[in-house]
Amino acid sequence: MTGPDPRQVAPPHAAQGEHEPAAPYDPLRLCVFATVALLGWVLGPVALLGFAVLAIVGYAKARRGGLLRSRCKLGDTRLVLLYLTVLAAAACVGIYVWID
Repeated sequence: MTGPDPRQVAPPHAAQGEHEPAAPYDPLRLCVFATVALLGWVLGPVALLGFAVLAIVGYAKARRGGLLRSRCKLGDTRLVLLYLTVLAAAACVGIYVWID
């Protein structure tokens, strides 16, 4: 066998001077957004409540860990938590209306 195995991926610490072509863009976030939209469409307010509660727990934990500013457009984690709480309350109202 001559040369390296073509099935092997080069290590991230490749030797100096070796330039590999950049990996093609992977639009994974778009797939994630589409999946979240599908869940929201199928499950309605139940999905909104689930995602909002999950986000509230995550942001509360991050805030306790010292995160004061988020990359979210709202910036301050207190505003993000308030926004998520409003979404969760809206989901509860939506579930009530949906069931009733």
